[in-house]
Amino acid sequence: MRKRTLHRGLTAFWWLTLAFLYLPLAVVVLFSFNATNSAASFTGFSWRWYERLMGNEEILSAFANSMVLAIVSSVVALVIGCVFGYGMYRHRHRKLGWLIVLIYLPIVLPDIVFGISEMAFFVQIHEWTGLLQPGLGTMIIAHVTFQVPFVALIIYSRFVGLDPTLFEAAKDLYATPIKRVLHFMLPTIKPALISAFFLSFTLSIDDFVISFFTAGPESATLPIYIWGAIKRGVSPEINAIATLMIAAVAVAAVLSLVFNRRRPT
Repeated sequence: MRKRTLHRGLTAFWWLTLAFLYLPLAVVVLFSFNATNSAASFTGFSWRWYERLMGNEEILSAFANSMVLAIVSSVVALVIGCVFGYGMYRHRHRKLGWLIVLIYLPIVLPDIVFGISEMAFFVQIHEWTGLLQPGLGTMIIAHVTFQVPFVALIIYSRFVGLDPTLFEAAKDLYATPIKRVLHFMLPTIKPALISAFFLSFTLSIDDFVISFFTAGPESATLPIYIWGAIKRGVSPEINAIATLMIAAVAVAAVLSLVFNRRRPT
């Protein structure tokens, strides 16, 4: 009897937690299809706000900037973070506590502090050299700097979980360093690489603070556009943009899950 009561209580808690997490998102999605410009009541189903999005060049430009920023920064962060993660694994027996602190620092540092520091750095470099003018390029660099630690830690965790003798076995079989990378290391850490890429992609799509401080006048992303538009009130058009962002993140999460489940056992 007690076990049944406990089971029912945990089940109810589970569903309440899911409702707390996803009901606000469901409301946003629902009102993105509202027939009228009302944030208080749903008056009917309509695609009009999505049709307006397709004809809004400013939104399409912001969407393109968001996608370019997320994809390019994720790829660059994946390469750099993979090298960092492997380096941390190779030298894990040394006293490198300071390196771990440096890796974790961008993760725990408040976004506003990180964004302001990046902005100050880019402005100073631009004054000295004329390079790094605020725009999509500086945003990519800024995003890479906070994505790399996440990638490095994921790759490091994957390497730590491997049997160290596998590396020695590859050497004993006369595999060159390039062959060890292509035929052993990359296939082995493929799930971690996929997860790290999609995590970086999601972090980039979602970021507002760091993007806001490092963006230029022609490089607004969707979060920046939403922040500017929401000053005039929450409209179904804003809800439609938010719905598309939710869908993009959900697709990234599902693809990551699918690719990881397909990995050989």
